[in-house]
Amino acid sequence: MPHVAFVPFTGLRVGTAEMLAFGMSLPGLRDRGEALRELPALGLLTLAGMLNEEWSCSYHPSASTSSLTDDVLKTKPDLVAVSALTASIDEAYRFCDELRTAGIATVLGGLHATVLPEEALHHADAVCVGDGESVWLEILTDALSKSLKPYYKATRSFDLAASPLPRFNLLPTRGVPRWTIQTQRGCPWACEFCGASRLLGPARFKPVDRIDRELTTLRTIDATPWIELADDNTLAGREDWSDLLQMIEQHSIRYFTESDWRIGENAAVVKALAKSGCVQVLVGIESLAFQYSGMGKKDTQWKRIMHAVDVIQDHGIVVNGCFIVGADGETDESIDRLSTFIAESNLAEVQITVQTPFPGTALYRRLQKQQRILDRSWSHYNLFDIVYQPDILSVDALESGLRRVLSDTFGPTENRKRKRRRLHVWRRHPMLRKGLR
Repeated sequence: MPHVAFVPFTGLRVGTAEMLAFGMSLPGLRDRGEALRELPALGLLTLAGMLNEEWSCSYHPSASTSSLTDDVLKTKPDLVAVSALTASIDEAYRFCDELRTAGIATVLGGLHATVLPEEALHHADAVCVGDGESVWLEILTDALSKSLKPYYKATRSFDLAASPLPRFNLLPTRGVPRWTIQTQRGCPWACEFCGASRLLGPARFKPVDRIDRELTTLRTIDATPWIELADDNTLAGREDWSDLLQMIEQHSIRYFTESDWRIGENAAVVKALAKSGCVQVLVGIESLAFQYSGMGKKDTQWKRIMHAVDVIQDHGIVVNGCFIVGADGETDESIDRLSTFIAESNLAEVQITVQTPFPGTALYRRLQKQQRILDRSWSHYNLFDIVYQPDILSVDALESGLRRVLSDTFGPTENRKRKRRRLHVWRRHPMLRKGLR
């Protein structure tokens, strides 16, 4: 029986050892980093769901073992499917090189490989460009006949109505802190910095019955699953949100997702979101210094944004406000203003990252044209290391400012304050107030 091994290179990474040590000293950053590292790789689990009975398979999270290559080789794979983000692509390349030395065929996919397939092909036998589901069966057929092509690219975006059921059973039967499902792929907006909204095609929505099937399956594995929606912007562009939220409500789950702050301006949506089991939502507030294209006229509506945040939290949903440091126009004064803004806000959770021009984004193309991209390895494209020349500050000054706002925001005192605020918000949540049904 032929065998395929799935190996995801996921989780939060920091290229600079000093920044890693700094981040680990801040409880808020450390907790989120650990949560990201524990998230299952939904893309590979979905491809596993397309295997027929002829194939056996195994799943090998890259962070789970120090002997990854040996563990994979023990399965005697006919093919190893690897996925990676930009920050982890160098690790994935080294892993593929080791397998190539051992004579094992590899196929590499993910956002980075989609943008830079020629680079990826230097390390893998084949590169999947775009939606993996569209070409996966062809890849398997060619792997069996040992005739893999260099590139596999779908002629059109994958129809989520044909979504296979992810192989959740490849994960440990116990101790999975968070499960992942996807209700839509892509985002209707086109924010300059976003590395996911359009790289895999236009925004598409998974039919409610498909999502229902996935949740039903998860409930047979975990009676009280904690779920993170692997969506770029849940509900954005979805005309009929009521059927989706009513269906999710029937499963009595708790979940985290990402969405647009504007949901806070629709009380019916927020009420239904809370009833469905959403307990936390990440919203992009982004920069106080710069108006990104695709984000709308944010520079004149901070009160409007924070009012929407209050509405969401009044319904028992914790808002994780996401901010970007280092956009054009950033100064020492604007960074200090951000620290004050966050400290005085009612946000129950906060995420702060440095502006990162991921390859394939409009931001990368603009900074590259301006000759502002620094010569740093891909491992530094991790949301905390600086990989471009700021327009006003020096690199060292921006790095110092980033550490300053991180220290101000994620130190013990502020962390305890937000923890109390989260508990206060959750006391208003209809599900948490009365317990899971």
